[in-house]
Amino acid sequence: SVRRTGRLIVVQEDTENCSVGQMIITHITGQPDIWNEMVSPPILVSKGNVMIGYNPIYEYAALPDVERIVAAVRRSISTQGERVAIAPVQKRAETAVTKAEAAQTKVMSAKKQSSQKITIPVMGEGIRNAKVVSLLKKPGDAVALDDPLCEVETDKAVYPIESSFAGTMGEWKTEVGETVEIGQEIGTILAEGDSFADQFETAAEASQKQKSNGEVAAVPAADARRAAAPVAARETATIEPALSPTIIRRLGRVVPANLQIDARWDTIRQARETAKKKEGKNAASPSVMIAWAVVKAMEKHAPFRRVILDDDRIVENNEFDLGVAVALDDDRLATAVVTQANKRDWPDFVQRYNQTVEETRGGRVDAVNAPLVISSLGAFGVRAAAPIVVPPSVGTLFVGSAHYETIGDGKKSAPAEVITLSLTFDHRVVNGAGAASFVHEVKEQIEKFKTPAAARVNT
Repeated sequence: SVRRTGRLIVVQEDTENCSVGQMIITHITGQPDIWNEMVSPPILVSKGNVMIGYNPIYEYAALPDVERIVAAVRRSISTQGERVAIAPVQKRAETAVTKAEAAQTKVMSAKKQSSQKITIPVMGEGIRNAKVVSLLKKPGDAVALDDPLCEVETDKAVYPIESSFAGTMGEWKTEVGETVEIGQEIGTILAEGDSFADQFETAAEASQKQKSNGEVAAVPAADARRAAAPVAARETATIEPALSPTIIRRLGRVVPANLQIDARWDTIRQARETAKKKEGKNAASPSVMIAWAVVKAMEKHAPFRRVILDDDRIVENNEFDLGVAVALDDDRLATAVVTQANKRDWPDFVQRYNQTVEETRGGRVDAVNAPLVISSLGAFGVRAAAPIVVPPSVGTLFVGSAHYETIGDGKKSAPAEVITLSLTFDHRVVNGAGAASFVHEVKEQIEKFKTPAAARVNT
């Protein structure tokens, strides 16, 4: 294969240092006849030289994935040069410089610039818009194929929008903080090389010539990439990952820990029944009551009013938001944000909670800057789980379904209806004792819950 293509890519699950992959590269490139045939340097794709924890999310994030392997193939075939038939070394040496110069001249003369649009891609069924959170390229910057151009936020994920062309960054037609629609043009790239149609036609001609001559022809990198795309589209279906690459990168910085505690449910049940008698269909749900209890606990525990920024700085706010995980169709998840959660009185809090959850189900996207996110799978009867925590949040609280447990008071034991509170927190921000104190406070707020008066709090 190396003799035929002049290229070598080794993919392994081992770490890079002292690995089998390096031994393979050393063995193959140590043979002069093969080395002289290679048109691009060998590439090793491997797991990073880091310790991997037992959580599968982190392990899979470190192992070579399809994206890294495809990037390695593209990098290898981007080295352009005409294949030289097997011949004595002396003959190849005489013609190598001449052919390289001719190939370079041909490539440079064929280059031309065309303005290509940057548009917001489809990012999932039901998602109609997204929020621009960063612009990574400035006008005039060099752009390589697959370079991240900007980042947009939708649902619970931050998606990088990558370039489909190599060239120079043109102009931006949007700005950070703006909400953009799917398919909307947000900028331009001055792309180098032929148009897509020209590249595809060139690749098709080269492939046909290769078949008729029985030879392995050298196809420019851009042509090879474009020629392969239609075949892949016919044979496979692209599935949106449950977690975006940006989310996985953020998880790599988290030091997660989890603890659980049970809270009695009878107080919330009684409050719900009382509210239904007074307000009917407008009565606050148990989820709203729990959210209110969590906000009261956050007010007493400063570490859970903090957020951790991209540069790992930790910021504490006296006025904070609350995140609520919302399940959508096709196993998608979004985060509704109750802004200024601790500055709202009870009627305002209930109204805002219900409104933001409903709008999120309808496709609304909010920037998540909440210190804590509440999650629940109670509708599926899930009693307990260990949720993940994604920066900038420092904690995720999972609320299990109500069930009966035997609880003792030192004298006797009796069954009681309880819920399990499972808190995953970032150890970079809070230690175990602080997290335990916080979740115990949430438990107490739930067990002594009473529907608050309408007076505004924290004004």
